[in-house]
Amino acid sequence: MSGLRYAGIVLLVIATTMAMTEARTIVVGGSENWRFGYNYTDWTLKNSPFYINDKLVFKFDAPHNVYLLPNLYSYIKCDFRGAKLLAGAPKGAGEGFEVVLNQWRLYYFASSNDKDCSDGLMKFFAMPLPRWQ
Repeated sequence: MSGLRYAGIVLLVIATTMAMTEARTIVVGGSENWRFGYNYTDWTLKNSPFYINDKLVFKFDAPHNVYLLPNLYSYIKCDFRGAKLLAGAPKGAGEGFEVVLNQWRLYYFASSNDKDCSDGLMKFFAMPLPRWQ
């Protein structure tokens, strides 16, 4: 194998490995953003897997918000007791609010406004995987 061809293959492998290790920035809901009535479970399935250090960007208007729920029970029941408010309405405007999936754990996200979570499907969970390096 010629030196030039070998160097090309090595560069291709390096570029592929680097692309697989770079964190992604993903707008939650894509062009639909974070809104009532959009199915975020379907969106999650289409955009997964997520990886550690990927960034989720929530773009939304009032009266919506973003909470991190503490466990699966809270997620299923849309129970916000013990949940942590990550972003209220002002933080969702413009470029949106960013959450870095920086741990290997389940993240349960939901909006608490009225029936956003229970009827409006404004909830999803993500389990970021370690990156292959």
